[in-house]
Amino acid sequence: MSPTLPQPLPYGPPLGLEAAKRIMAAAEAEAAAQHWPMVIAIVDSGANLLMLHRGDQAHLGSIGVAQSKAQTAVNFRNPTKLFAERLAAGVLGFLSVDNAILVEGGYPIVVDGKIVGGIGVSGMLPGQDSQVALAGLAALI
Repeated sequence: MSPTLPQPLPYGPPLGLEAAKRIMAAAEAEAAAQHWPMVIAIVDSGANLLMLHRGDQAHLGSIGVAQSKAQTAVNFRNPTKLFAERLAAGVLGFLSVDNAILVEGGYPIVVDGKIVGGIGVSGMLPGQDSQVALAGLAALI
C-alpha cells in the first residue's frame, strides 16, 4: 500500500490587513535583530499580495522569490520546506510543478485550522529565511 498524505487544511477567509501588519512587524524585527537584509511577502488565502517589505540592501531578486514562497505555501497548503525535502530525497516530480518554488522559507498562515494566507521570506540561507518567517507567524499566537 502506498503512503497517504494527511487531509490538507481548508482555506479560510482572507487574512486581514491588521493581522498582516502584526506578522510583518515581528518578521521585520527578527531580520533586523540578526542584521539580515531580507524581503518579506505576505499573501492572503487567494495567494494575492497583501504586504511586501524589502530591507535595505536586500537582493532585488529576492522580491519575486519571497512572493513566490508565500504563494506556493498557500497554493499547495504546505510549507515550501516540504518541497525542498522531497526534492533532496530524489522525488524529482516536483520539478515539473508550475508556479511552485522548491526552497525553504514559505509557510501557510493558519487561523482556527484554516489557511488564511502565507508568508514568504528570502534574502539569506533557507534556514535563516525560515527563522524570520516563523518569527512572523509567532505574532499570531
